[in-house]
Amino acid sequence: MADKIATRQAYGEALAALGEKYDFVVLDADLAEATKTGTFKKKFPERFFDCGIAEGNMMSVAAGIAAAGKIPFVSSFAMFAAGRAFEQVRNSIGYPHLNVKIGATHAGVSVGEDGATHQCNEDIALMRTIPGMTILNPADATSARAAVEAALLHSGPVYMRFGRLATPILYGDDLKFEIGKGIKLREGGDVTIIATGLPVYMALEAAKILDGEGISAEVIDMHTIKPLDSELVIASAKKTGAVVTVEEHSVIGGLGGAVCEAICCACPTPVLRVGIEDTFGKSGSGAELLGEFGLSPENIAAKAKAAIKLK
Repeated sequence: MADKIATRQAYGEALAALGEKYDFVVLDADLAEATKTGTFKKKFPERFFDCGIAEGNMMSVAAGIAAAGKIPFVSSFAMFAAGRAFEQVRNSIGYPHLNVKIGATHAGVSVGEDGATHQCNEDIALMRTIPGMTILNPADATSARAAVEAALLHSGPVYMRFGRLATPILYGDDLKFEIGKGIKLREGGDVTIIATGLPVYMALEAAKILDGEGISAEVIDMHTIKPLDSELVIASAKKTGAVVTVEEHSVIGGLGGAVCEAICCACPTPVLRVGIEDTFGKSGSGAELLGEFGLSPENIAAKAKAAIKLK
């Protein structure tokens, strides 16, 4: 197995593998090579539909398919799936609570050279506002594959977020992926680091930096942002008394907001958020941009120390 695999690659592989076991169809918006749904298309061409560069229409088609009793996976870049097609996702999929699975790829600033217009840092915030929408943001290829099957077996609309950049493999095949449950990756007593998606491996590296300074960090992979594992969040916040959230998304309306909402009444705790501040992205390599926007183990470790001082 490769050391690093993009979660969008794992998404395409999972669709192709699951197509052998389950009866579902896949829709794409003329981006099958980029979203990796082309892997499914090669194996099951009769179950694949290219809807062209018309994402709103594609969501409406998916809604019709779901209303007729089939399960559709519908794919495009996050900017188009959540942004351009928001009205159709809200009104045609969310409102009637249809069994549509949205595979949104190329999320966040790690899209890189495509620039601000394609770097969607607002999609989680948008999807969180739709009643009944489940949001999955896997951290690596293993959890991405597990997320696709979990979404398939879940009844109701699901938004899955995948990245373009290859990321380290964190989990083995024994991973137990459960919608609505976070995964505690390491125990700690001084500060809690809650991460989602690509930055999870950075959170683990940040914890190692803190170890060297005698600081014990608890690290949680929050692969499901909605419904949030509030029980785990609150328990960890009570235990450590300081929290840092990390996401490749705007600090407005994403994981950080969800965590703050969960603990503000149950156990008021200092929370510092690492993510994209109130700004658009920019063009550059994915790795460079992650550092540019503070998504690095060093910055996460610094935020953790700052959070501890707020106790």
